[in-house]
Amino acid sequence: MRKNISLALALPLLSLLFLAGAAAAQSDANQEFIHLEQVWNQAHLQNDAATLETLWADDLTVMVPSMAAMGKADVLSFVKSGRMKFSRYETTGLIVRNLGDTAIVSGNLFRSRTLGDTQREDRWQFMKVYARRSGKWVVVAFTATEAPSP
Repeated sequence: MRKNISLALALPLLSLLFLAGAAAAQSDANQEFIHLEQVWNQAHLQNDAATLETLWADDLTVMVPSMAAMGKADVLSFVKSGRMKFSRYETTGLIVRNLGDTAIVSGNLFRSRTLGDTQREDRWQFMKVYARRSGKWVVVAFTATEAPSP
């Protein structure tokens, strides 16, 4: 009888320890994507084409409001042109879904930018799809839509 009580107490405790370990591993994975978001945002603020090129997969697809879908070469060419300058590039409300070798990061994006003599503010909802390729996370898709008014 005593063995049954010990076993009955040990199994829930082991389950809790396993769940805590899994939650910690998930939290570490989420931190990696939060860091990648910070790198992405800073690269846009600094017009750092080299960093963005390393974050983007060769088969990247970008779809944003009022523009045709673009690939990596299109977006990289535009960044390198220096025609657009960002004074704000901030993401909030990040949600990370890690699915093994694929991850989806979504949230809100607030941008202040100047293109030529025109200044604009963007308030978007976005979704990025990351894929692990050769052990490194790269963005294979980025899409954004206008966020609803607050």
